[in-house]
Amino acid sequence: MPEEPVPGQIEGFTWSTEESAAYEAALDAINLAVGAYTALIAAQESRPQPDADVIAAARTGRAGCARWREQLDPADHAAVATTRQHFTQLARDLRQRARE
Repeated sequence: MPEEPVPGQIEGFTWSTEESAAYEAALDAINLAVGAYTALIAAQESRPQPDADVIAAARTGRAGCARWREQLDPADHAAVATTRQHFTQLARDLRQRARE
């Protein structure tokens, strides 16, 4: 028997407008952190003597953001809220570091 197409394997999920907005805000916060890591890398690379350790750590952090985004469960409301707070603050901290 042939395998069922992927869309047929996906379970339905019902969420409210507030839950949808919270999840989207959490994804936006992760994306802000990705952008801040990228800005930090660019700032380091533009220096006369870039700090290779800072660049490597930023690349690792940026990859971690992608992994977090992939595993974030929209049905886990506590994780969504924590994600939004954490990555919003992380983006602020990284932008500050890029300016130093």
